[in-house]
Amino acid sequence: MKLLRTEGLSKHFGGVAAVEDLSLDVDEGEIFGLIGPNGSGKTTALNMLSGFLAPDRGRVFFADEEVTDATPVALARRGLLRMFQTTRVFSRISAFDNLLTAGLARGLTEFEAGERARALLEELTLAPVMYLDAGQLSGGQRKLLEFGMCFIAPPRIALLDEPFAAVHPVMRETMAGFIRRRNAAGHTFLVVSHDMPIVVELCHRTACMNAGRLIALGPTRDVLQDRAVIEAYLGSDAHA
Repeated sequence: MKLLRTEGLSKHFGGVAAVEDLSLDVDEGEIFGLIGPNGSGKTTALNMLSGFLAPDRGRVFFADEEVTDATPVALARRGLLRMFQTTRVFSRISAFDNLLTAGLARGLTEFEAGERARALLEELTLAPVMYLDAGQLSGGQRKLLEFGMCFIAPPRIALLDEPFAAVHPVMRETMAGFIRRRNAAGHTFLVVSHDMPIVVELCHRTACMNAGRLIALGPTRDVLQDRAVIEAYLGSDAHA
């Protein structure tokens, strides 16, 4: 099943095409990669997919329902959640209370949210700091906490914007392991990342954007060997 699909998605800012005629689809149960050099339109695409930005043209479908004009809250209720490149947690309450708050907001009872929070804190290696204010955690720990908040009530698809950026390798592996386990349980991910080894390891298929346009789509290793992709990252003399 095509869980998430776009048709001709476009967005312009001041006459500049941030995204132009983007059509792609994400299968239910896959880890889908979205790559491209800086300024290629990846985050703008995520913003449109998650309801934070209205497209100028094109349509977005989630589980065969058109959601082009849906708000982020409405999409979250349907099971589409977004993690941002800049971590968003409540810095003045504890890591445990962040998870508890996320669970209550997703409709869990306090008991259910507490039980799931403790299990996630253990899985994400955050149990030793569960009662520290989130603002006291390292950047990588806050990223892990945001993973937990996203999965306190597991979404149908999680859109991750550079989840591995500037994160310690140990925590990066914790994140990657978390994604692998959740995917093995049937959960779907769309991952934007510049970390190519992680993209190769995790992503079943990958799309590459450049200057707002889709330039390659297919199995991850094939995409990374595509001439247009190599030129986008390294310049047109890459094969000279």
